[in-house]
Amino acid sequence: MQFGIFTVGDVTVDPTTGRAPTEHERIKAMTAIALKAEEVGLDVFATGEHHNPPFVPSSPTTMLGWIAARTQKLILSTSTTLITTNDPVKIAEDFAMLQHLADGRVDLMLGRGNTGPVYPWFGQDIRQGIPLAVENYALLHRLWREDAVDWEGRFRTPLQGFTSTPRPLDDVPPFVWHGSIRSPEIAEQAAYYGDGFFANNIFWPKGHFRRLINLYRTRYAHYGHGAPEQAIVGLGGQVFMRANSQDAVREFRPYFDNAPVYGHGPSLEEFTRETPLTVGSPQQVIEKTLTFGETFGDYQRQLFLMDHAGLPLKTVLEQLDLLGEQVVPVLREEFAKGCPGGVPEAPTHASLLARRAESGEPDESTVSIESIESAESVENTQIVRS
Repeated sequence: MQFGIFTVGDVTVDPTTGRAPTEHERIKAMTAIALKAEEVGLDVFATGEHHNPPFVPSSPTTMLGWIAARTQKLILSTSTTLITTNDPVKIAEDFAMLQHLADGRVDLMLGRGNTGPVYPWFGQDIRQGIPLAVENYALLHRLWREDAVDWEGRFRTPLQGFTSTPRPLDDVPPFVWHGSIRSPEIAEQAAYYGDGFFANNIFWPKGHFRRLINLYRTRYAHYGHGAPEQAIVGLGGQVFMRANSQDAVREFRPYFDNAPVYGHGPSLEEFTRETPLTVGSPQQVIEKTLTFGETFGDYQRQLFLMDHAGLPLKTVLEQLDLLGEQVVPVLREEFAKGCPGGVPEAPTHASLLARRAESGEPDESTVSIESIESAESVENTQIVRS
């Protein structure tokens, strides 16, 4: 299993000091956190994409290219690449370039985003979010697999004999995860292509994400990619640790109570009881994370949110030391013990290259908006649509 961290790049006031970092400080902190992730033995660093305050990561490939030049093993990913408001041609070019610079240590997570005003800023309509996600990925999928693409769709100008450059490294496109908080159509899309499905698994109760993941696994098998347990699943989560659980709760409480995404709602105790948030000792983090496998089945990637809610850089780096030294080694061992044969590892450039050599040319299937939207009527999915 791959373990790593993801950031949303928020600029938030530290409630214990009343000060927010500058944009420059926050950007430099994110890169320091990525370097620390490799230092402590994590596998993945992923950044979000946002185009509005209070967030700073508007250009993920720029940041990841900087990190690529200063790391050796770390897989560089996104925790959202906006498939709805980015041109698929630009995504194809940017990530292929990054893939070359990082010697293949690149994948990406596609998502629709959760900030409504971004759509008109980039000339799109949020009411077309699902059709945009479906059509734009259909084009992106082809751009990485065909040397000359003829294309005509609803949301961009036609292409005639277009070749995106550079071509993917070794003719193997970056692996794609489709991220979702609530949309069964996105789980269906991931299943159709045989791509990965990443469940945010942060703010909602586990039953909600279990239904989404079960839908993805069922449809993955339906499309002939393998058994349901062979589907490629990633999970988010968030933790705050100290050696003593009481110290962790006391230190994190003001951040929780004042954070825009947490505060003024359920109490810290309620939130930790109902969602994957863990605030406590490293052992408590281990115990709760191990329950994810019981809830969702064997999975391939676990990313933790560590640098949010105004936490200072020093504290985040301390969290990463605990994660790398005391938590992840135990999780690797325990998850490996319980993993049955036949469950694949998380894809990497090397494994995708080997699979391509074994099977010949990569799949060039496409999917229609109508087939994705039909996910809403799949029998017994019962996905919560709120």
